[in-house]
Amino acid sequence: MARYAIAAVLAILPLIQASADAQWLNHPTPGIPRTPGGKPDLNAPAPRTADGKPDLSGLWATPCLNCSADQRLFFDLAKGMPPSDVRMTPWAAAIQEQRQRREHVDDPFGYCLPPGMPRIYFVVGTFRIMPSPTITAFLHETAAGLMFRQVFTDGRSLPTVTEPTWLGYSVGRWDGDTFVIETTGFKDGGWLDTEVGRPHSDALRVTERLRRRDFGHIDLAITIDDAKAFIKPWTVTTTMTFQADTEILEAFCDNHDKTMEHRRIDPPPPEPPSPPLPASR
Repeated sequence: MARYAIAAVLAILPLIQASADAQWLNHPTPGIPRTPGGKPDLNAPAPRTADGKPDLSGLWATPCLNCSADQRLFFDLAKGMPPSDVRMTPWAAAIQEQRQRREHVDDPFGYCLPPGMPRIYFVVGTFRIMPSPTITAFLHETAAGLMFRQVFTDGRSLPTVTEPTWLGYSVGRWDGDTFVIETTGFKDGGWLDTEVGRPHSDALRVTERLRRRDFGHIDLAITIDDAKAFIKPWTVTTTMTFQADTEILEAFCDNHDKTMEHRRIDPPPPEPPSPPLPASR
């Protein structure tokens, strides 16, 4: 049943990829460095904006989007990390045990809901980064629909959250050549990864550090800090690669109701809400 459950979560992804391959295929991206053979020169120097900061704009993808489940961070965000670095609290361990016992069929992404953060980085397809002086927008292509994130760089602080969201509220700042994003305000009980089923709580704080080391690569470090779900913060690192001569595509799971007609799933027992933060926090 486990393979069926994962397949149910990803049933719409091949349709999205097939459509994407047919739109603006090989349309040359203007204004990018190229080799003498005409291919994008991913090792060229990183471009900079008028104020001297690295220019993060462009179409990007995290690695291994077409790999098997045992190779992708989408399925296991902590892949390759020592278990001692990613220790769950009793609440989180109980939630994960229930999700795995039910073989992941309760994943909200399998019902066309947002994948959450930072899982949205590792879903499918590509995403565009669009910086401006006061806000940086992330436009994500996901199988559940096009989604955006707004990272405010106008000096505002993170808000006092009264309306938790799937992707949180984000502010950004520069630390030298590294763009640092802080995000809070998440819904309780989200999913950090698909097959492992690690939860996060409403206390989750995600810190992203993006450093464009050359034209074609951005080093990305994501720190998960959630005292309700994990004993200590932990960080996963990956590399984003520039996607030339292609484009993002509108994608919605319009016909997912037809898929659901063939899924007979007993309603899940309710997941308990996260406990109060430890007194030391």
